[in-house]
Amino acid sequence: MSTNILMPALSPTMTTGKLAKWLKKEGDEVKSGDILAEIETDKATMEVEAVDEGFIAKILVPDGTDGVAVNEVIAILTATKGEALSAPKAAVPAPVAAAPASVAAAPVALAPASAPAANDERVFASPLARRIAKQSGVDLSRIKGSGPNGRIVKADLDKAPAAAPAPAPAPVAAAPAPKPAAPAPVITGAYKAAPNSTMRKVIARRLTESKQNVPHFYLNSHIEIDALLKLRAELNARSPKEGPGSFKLSVNDLIIKGCALALRRHPNVNASYTEDAILLYDDVDISIAVAIPDGLITPIIRKADERGLPSISNAMKDLGARAKAGKLKPEEFQGGGFSISNLGMFGIPDFTAIINPPQAAILAVGAGEKRAVVKNDQIVIATMMTVTLSVDHRVVDGALGAQFLATLKGLLEDPMGLLL
Repeated sequence: MSTNILMPALSPTMTTGKLAKWLKKEGDEVKSGDILAEIETDKATMEVEAVDEGFIAKILVPDGTDGVAVNEVIAILTATKGEALSAPKAAVPAPVAAAPASVAAAPVALAPASAPAANDERVFASPLARRIAKQSGVDLSRIKGSGPNGRIVKADLDKAPAAAPAPAPAPVAAAPAPKPAAPAPVITGAYKAAPNSTMRKVIARRLTESKQNVPHFYLNSHIEIDALLKLRAELNARSPKEGPGSFKLSVNDLIIKGCALALRRHPNVNASYTEDAILLYDDVDISIAVAIPDGLITPIIRKADERGLPSISNAMKDLGARAKAGKLKPEEFQGGGFSISNLGMFGIPDFTAIINPPQAAILAVGAGEKRAVVKNDQIVIATMMTVTLSVDHRVVDGALGAQFLATLKGLLEDPMGLLL
């Protein structure tokens, strides 16, 4: 008995994937839980485990095949080694016979529902009534006869309204001429074409849809982080050098905690838009953009408002490392109610990020840098960080977005609140 191994759906948005590599070959024994293959999805490269036991009798989709549809048969498993296969061949649609090029196909005329009978011999009428009707252009099929058995007689024609000329057929509107295709861009110079990965295609589609369909607006805030940096250094100095309780906080860890507390105080930002209702999330789950070779992925810190800073820091390091290795589980990067994208480590002073639907907001974090600021009418030097909040205006209005940013600014500038 044979069993089909199907292309799995490894994320909600996955319709096709790339079979990156088989880890079993034909003839190999397979046990439940064995790793069969590596599948490149729209999110990451993931390992696929066997559910059934048996032997790989036939591999139908080879390594490196892209665009494999979900639920397509990729291999066949048999109960015993060397068992004969009897898999039915895919049905081939019957060919459609084409007319010879020199013979025009006869058009088929479709009569309107109110058209007169094609053969008026079927209408019961006297010869005189027929002759008068023909001369007058009267359609006998529309006349009710008063003679024997409903026969139409001359008197019935006299009672009928004067025949009106048949309406001319409505002109058929000419199909609009197709718009000329946009000219292909002129590419000059030598280049190499790097094929788009499945992830890159999905990133392109989803972010294009976001910018086209989500009404973005942007708010920014300049946050002084000298106190935040001081607290970070003091906490890191208290960490054990190694062991389960050790940690090394980053500025990003403190920003995650600050956003989590601000979202708890402003729950309407932790939301998504649907046509019927705005969905307000019970938990504060924050997605963090992580750059990987093929694009980016957003692992999630679950219930970030309930976590301590060491817990956030260690979880982020683990998720980030496994994201770059393509080892995240689907539940570790699917969902989330709010996103953070931090390019500060690359020296970017400020930028705006595109919202990741169905979330309603994303915070873009720039680099901390020394700037001249005015305090008590004096120009002083302070370490400043610019953050920009991209907001879905269907969910969050300007005042609410501003209140969220004000709360975040207060938490980061007086960071002891992050420890409470």
